[in-house]
Formats: sequence, structure tokens, C-alpha cells
Amino acid sequence: MGNLVGYAHLINAMELKAIGVKKPALVQPVTRIEQINGALAVPQAVAPEAGDFLAHIIFALKHEGVNLSILAQALPRIEGRLLVEAITQSPSSGYLRKVCFLWEAYSDRSLDYTDKPRGPGVLLFDPERYITGPSVRNNRWRVDFNGLGTLQYCATVERTPEVQALLEYDILGRSKEFIASLPKEMMDRAINWAYLSETDSSFAIEKEAPSQQKSERFVQLLRQAHDRQPLTEDYLVSLQNNAISQPLEWAVAFRHEQNHLTNSFRGAAGVTYIPPPPELCRDLMFELMAFANRAPLELDPLVAAGIASFGFVFLHPFMDGNGRLSRFLIHQALCCSGALENGLLLPVSVAMKREEQRYLEALQSFSKPARQFWDVRWIDADNMSLNFTGDPSLYRYWDATECVAFTLEMAKRALEVELREETEYLQRYDTLLKVVNDNYDVRGSLLSKLIMQCLDQNGVVSKGRRKQYNGYIQEEVFDFLEGHAQALLAEAYAEPDGQ
Repeated sequence: MGNLVGYAHLINAMELKAIGVKKPALVQPVTRIEQINGALAVPQAVAPEAGDFLAHIIFALKHEGVNLSILAQALPRIEGRLLVEAITQSPSSGYLRKVCFLWEAYSDRSLDYTDKPRGPGVLLFDPERYITGPSVRNNRWRVDFNGLGTLQYCATVERTPEVQALLEYDILGRSKEFIASLPKEMMDRAINWAYLSETDSSFAIEKEAPSQQKSERFVQLLRQAHDRQPLTEDYLVSLQNNAISQPLEWAVAFRHEQNHLTNSFRGAAGVTYIPPPPELCRDLMFELMAFANRAPLELDPLVAAGIASFGFVFLHPFMDGNGRLSRFLIHQALCCSGALENGLLLPVSVAMKREEQRYLEALQSFSKPARQFWDVRWIDADNMSLNFTGDPSLYRYWDATECVAFTLEMAKRALEVELREETEYLQRYDTLLKVVNDNYDVRGSLLSKLIMQCLDQNGVVSKGRRKQYNGYIQEEVFDFLEGHAQALLAEAYAEPDGQ
């Protein structure tokens, strides 16, 4: 392996407490900088000297993008005079101006430089590489901060081919068109199904089966998303209280103690994720709420929803109920954007439940590397020592690319699979109900159950069902229902080939 360059070198040489870069830059026997086998291959002639940290920072900004978690730790350790000398020699350099801007922000000091930078204004994040937010100009360095958040809390989302394709698919626009195409009664039934199924799946992800009362409470909570109420600590506390049935677990504020997530293993080995310490969590929650309140109107709402949802669960501001509330925030963002009207809800939790492994992988894209910055020691059966050995920038600046891609994909599935399949199911149900009623006299409650059971069994009325309803329903009704149900299903299965 060649010598490390750029961000990877800074982490290693400066002993930074930062998550490693996915594609480290390495000196390789190449003639130009290029991607090779999951790394950025760098010619020896281009690589900065090992001890020239400023040169490595400039290299990283040019070739690896913006990693604020690393820059927030590395820049304050660069001598200010080196930056002044560099900007004096190259006053129009956009990369140097970015470095000076961030150095002052993270060092909380001003460089001894009185001249005005030359050249046009520069964007901190390249819009061709990243999804960006509104620009805020720093007049001193003529640098526009256009991140997804602020310099106190900022997620990054790269425009990967997957993310870009999903954005261009216009999931929310297609959802509105689909719902608008349904008859009013069918639309209402589909939406009611979405609320109930979203509730059941959100609990199921947490390995819970809600009682009817808990289910009704959560449905009402989901409907509150359409109120477009801004997120505040008090509002989130009230949502947490409604999502949790055990009064002893009701929060009165964001947590004041450390929490952690575990798996089935005992002791320290079973601790899978530890959110930020309470004081840092509280600070970042106010940043996240500010982002979530404005971002749905400034960005693609699903991007804002993904950052708000996963950002919330990574901060884990309550001792219980964080998972359900994180998924609620997806609906909150979509409703606040105005993208979902007339009570429409995309059953994203239904899609997530079907893709639990991918959901876990999206969560672990941050939680797994973050776990290494905690020293966990088992004391006894009820106690563990949790000591944060990392840097606050670890939680302030995070790569949300995989989380947003997953959110977009689940929203697409919620529309194209879950919502469409349920609507088609309801249409088949209505067709069968009418055709049987037109030809036979069967008690409504029995017929309703029989049709649902028949559709659930791929158009077959089992021997057990025939025996169960014997004496209530004529034998020929079973055969009649089977024939029509199988014809409807065969027609549906044949449609893709005929298109």
C-alpha cells in the first residue's frame, strides 16, 4: 500500500478522532489521479510532503470533497501565519479562501490578513458533487456556505448515480398523480390502509405488536404531521408521550443521561451504538430542529426527510420512542413541504419493514464507525462505563448519503409497491364483491371474509374454509368465487408482459 494522502493522511498523521474516508487517497504508480479499486490513486509527483498538512488539506478539498468532521479538527492545528503567507501569494485561490474561511470558523480567531480576496465568490460545496442548500455569503473570504445545515451541524449527501436517479424519478409528484387518479372512495380507503399499515410496521420494526389503543394513538400522531407544526422541544416531547404507552417512560425534555443501544450479546460486546453525550445531544437537537423546520421548503423534501429522520435517531434525544419518532419525522417533512395533501401518507415504514436488513445497513453506515470512539466497560449486570473518546465533530458532521438513498428508495417502494398493491387489492375485492352479490345471496360479513381469504390464498378457497362456511354458503359459490378471483389475478400478472 502506498503512502496516504489528503484526508486519510490527516487522520493518521494528526491522530484525528474522525471516521475514516470511504475511498482513501494513496500514492500509487500512476500518471494521473484516478479511482482504482475503491481508492484514489495519486502519482508520487502530485502527492504533498508528509509534514505539509496545509497542502494535504488543499489536496483533499480539490480531489476528495468537503469533510467537515476532519477539517474541524485539523484546521485549528494549522498555524495562522502559514495561511496568511499562502493567501498573500495566491489571493484569488478559491481553495485557499475556503481554508481561511473554515480556519476562522473552527479556530474562533481571525487571521492577520487585511487585504480583500480576489476573484469571484466560491461555493464551499460543489453542487455537481453534493446536494446543497441555500447559500450564505461570507463577505470577508467571498465564500458561500451552501451545506445542508450550518457550520454547527451539517450533513452531506453526495449525488451518487443512485441518488440522482431517484431524485429525477419525482416520487412525490407521481404519488400525487396516483392518488388523484383514484375515485374518492377508493382514495379514502387506500389512505386509511396506509395509516394503519404504517402504524403496525413502525411498531413491528421495534419488535412490538401494538394494542388497539396504542395503534389508534399512533395513527392520530401520524395525522398530526399534516398540521405542519414546527418542531420544538415541547412538541417532540408531546409526540414522544403519545408514542409511548408507559407513563414512566414519558419524557419531559431531551435526555439528561447517557443512553445506548444493545444487541443480544452480554456486556460491552453487546453495545452497538452510543449517541452523543446529553449536553452535545441537546445542542445538536436544536440545530437539527432548525434544519428540519426550514429544509423541506428549500430542498427536495425527501432529502430533508431522510436527514431529519436518521439525524434524529443518531442523536437519540429520548430514552425511549426514538425509532418511531424518527420515522414520523419523514411524514412531518413531507407534509411541511406541501408535497402531500388531502391526508395522503406514503407508508414508508411498511417498505422499511420489508427491507429491514437494508434499513439496518443504512443505520450502520454511521452508527458502526461511530461506535469505535467510545470506551465501554462492563461493571456489573446493570451498569456499564461509557466514556466518549472522540470529538464532537463526529456527531456534528455526518455523511447522510446512504441514509438519504435508502429514504428515497423506500418512498419509491411505498408508492410503487405498497400503495399500488393495496389499491389493486381493494379494486379486486370490490369487483368480486359485486359479481358474487349479483349472482348469489350471501350474508355480507361472511362474504367479505371469504373474499379476503380467497385473495390472500392466490384465488383459492381452501378445503378448510369450505368446511368452515359449510351450511352458510352454497358450495357452488366457492367455485364461482375461485374462478373469478383467479381470472382477476391472472389478468394482473399478465399486465407487465403486455405493456
